[in-house]
Amino acid sequence: MNIPGIADADLEPEPLDPEQIVSGDPVVTGKVLWESPDGTQIRGIWQITPGVVTDTEANELFVVVSGRATIAVEGGSVLEVGPGDACVLREGDRTQWTVHETLRKAYHISL
Repeated sequence: MNIPGIADADLEPEPLDPEQIVSGDPVVTGKVLWESPDGTQIRGIWQITPGVVTDTEANELFVVVSGRATIAVEGGSVLEVGPGDACVLREGDRTQWTVHETLRKAYHISL
């Protein structure tokens, strides 16, 4: 799928559960670009401003469009990501995202 303008697409606010915020005042926005008819596959754009948050992941492949972050997977790897990096997260992975520069990613999630 070619998505022209992904780097500057308008995104919608996505409320962040306050219990996920470890530090800072991160703001999350995003936009679903495609969803399979059965709702098990989703593609879109997601963005988060600097701060530290926790999350429990879905099966996801993403590519960083802009920004930088450190993603620590509980009991596993620490990923340093920036523009052009592709990452795979597994369903159930517990992560801590330290966002150094506003991060924008294009993603595909399998539910």
